Amino acid sequence: MQLPSPDELKQKRTDLGLTQSDLAKRAGVSQPLIARIEAGDVDPRLSTLKKIIDVFNDIEKEDIYLKDIMHREIISVSPDESIDKAVHIMEEYNISQIPVIQEGISVGSISEDMIIRSMADKKTSVVSHMLVGDIMGDSFPTLSPGTDVKTASYMLEKNPAVLVLEKGQVTGVVTKYDILKLLSE
Repeated sequence: MQLPSPDELKQKRTDLGLTQSDLAKRAGVSQPLIARIEAGDVDPRLSTLKKIIDVFNDIEKEDIYLKDIMHREIISVSPDESIDKAVHIMEEYNISQIPVIQEGISVGSISEDMIIRSMADKKTSVVSHMLVGDIMGDSFPTLSPGTDVKTASYMLEKNPAVLVLEKGQVTGVVTKYDILKLLSE
């Protein structure tokens, strides 16, 4: 891996619309140090260079939108399907929750936890024949395809998934795992 030159650092900073002061503040260094690094007057420590590159990477991730990472194939169930069918879908796709969608509109969600709680109150055979609509919970939150990943990350702190809506119809889904995958890119 080749380290960026002073000119490359300056170009990257300007491409991202940052001033030297903005970059210095975000990287936790002084503005004169950024100016000296860009002028080639000083060789920065590796730790300082890492801070600068981390700022660049964070800003670039702000430019990733849900439309860029969402799954367009939505695995879902309808409220009038059986719990048994929902369980089979969860097993087949190795997922722990599913949106409940009726005619393209999110009406709820169902998860392994909800099913297990139902089984604690009733016999397994009774639960497997119940309808999804009988035990489903609230819908996953919804966002537009143009929402940035950072905003979605906040919503995913308290929810297992976010549905992407276009013109009132569910067109995609983003999970915590999808956000985590961005770290390895």
